Amino acid sequence: MPRTSLWYRLSLWLARRLVPLGAIASPKLDEGHRGRTGAPRRLQQWAAASRDPARPLVWVHAPSVGEGLQAAAVIRRLRGLHPDWQYAYTYFSPSARQLGDDLPVDISDYVPYDTVAETSAVVDALQPTALVFAKLDLWPQLACRAAASGAAVMLAAATVRPGSGRMRWPVRSLLRPGYRVVSAAGAIAAEDGERLVRLGVAPEAVTVTGDPRFDSVWHRVQSTRPDDPLLRVGGGAATLVAGSTWPQDDAVLLGAFARVREKIPDSRLIIAPHEPTRSHLAALGREAARLGLPEPTILSDDGEPTRFMVIDRVGLLADLYGAGRMAYVGGAMGHKGIHSVLEPAAWGVPVVFGPHWHHSREAGLLLEAGGATALAAPAIEHLGRLWIEWLQNDETRQRQGERARRVVENGLGAASRTAALIESALLDHSAFDRYRPGG
Repeated sequence: MPRTSLWYRLSLWLARRLVPLGAIASPKLDEGHRGRTGAPRRLQQWAAASRDPARPLVWVHAPSVGEGLQAAAVIRRLRGLHPDWQYAYTYFSPSARQLGDDLPVDISDYVPYDTVAETSAVVDALQPTALVFAKLDLWPQLACRAAASGAAVMLAAATVRPGSGRMRWPVRSLLRPGYRVVSAAGAIAAEDGERLVRLGVAPEAVTVTGDPRFDSVWHRVQSTRPDDPLLRVGGGAATLVAGSTWPQDDAVLLGAFARVREKIPDSRLIIAPHEPTRSHLAALGREAARLGLPEPTILSDDGEPTRFMVIDRVGLLADLYGAGRMAYVGGAMGHKGIHSVLEPAAWGVPVVFGPHWHHSREAGLLLEAGGATALAAPAIEHLGRLWIEWLQNDETRQRQGERARRVVENGLGAASRTAALIESALLDHSAFDRYRPGG
């Protein structure tokens, strides 16, 4: 029976009891803690009422929205291939809750804490035929417990950056039991597959399938109605949409916006903060006033476009990028980590981001193709010049946007390949024997 180490189990037991202390000062952490704490009971209740043991169940786990979008494209393909199977989806971050509710699955909820008691309770209740972890959020105790129950454990859209903490001692040693039970892994690229093997995945279990996120963002853009109200908020004017921004991004954006308005008064800016809290929105207003910019207005679906708008909700950004002529992606001015550059690229608009982008494979692909620009110091001046150039030269802006779109188009097909890998590995696995005729 596969088992995690005693040190891992003790560390998770301790972390489980320390999280409530941190949650006192963090509403987001508190929301996640309460969600994960109640997850075993809710999942058990669903299983008691709705789990059909005569049907296979594929359990897909993705930690947050980015990984969830990778998983979403694969889930849709699997559901199309096998609509009679049951599907469960779990997530770690509260930000992924809405995405989970929108997926074509039978049950969506938080993943339980990776303790022996909680993972055992949920695996026993759900009786998964397959457990699929998206990207790299593999929980060793859950993986080992699922494998011990007879389920096939897999990875989808797996990627391991070169400097990942998972590759270092002692973390790699603590996580290795979970990776050893993986029977099939769809890696984004060959170098990711090589690092998966170093983590403990058997070499013969690794297949390069690509990144399903390309399919997911393309599906989102293609399914957006031309009359969607969000597409009107740009007002048909010179609008830059800035998504998933942090304070370091806002400082650059507002400074550049002030410079651009001096030459092009009808330019517009829409900012969608990564965490649209009251304090973040208030800080944006104060900085705008200091720079002599228009007071920001809060976007509403039926409101009229204004020169400067901010978004106080999550879940709108993927569509909102279609309202702009160019896009700024946040996270790379500081060290928060750059957010999705594929969403604006799929709309065919040029993309710009900060200098700390190197952990993003997609950002590198866009830069290599000439579909994006990484800011150099001084960032405010660089962004201001680029913004003005895009507004004054439609041909340059459109050419760069088309290059960005082609990067997305060239990446399509990974969701189908990943779904086919999961289907094939599951049908060949002993976990599926009970569903065969006479099984």
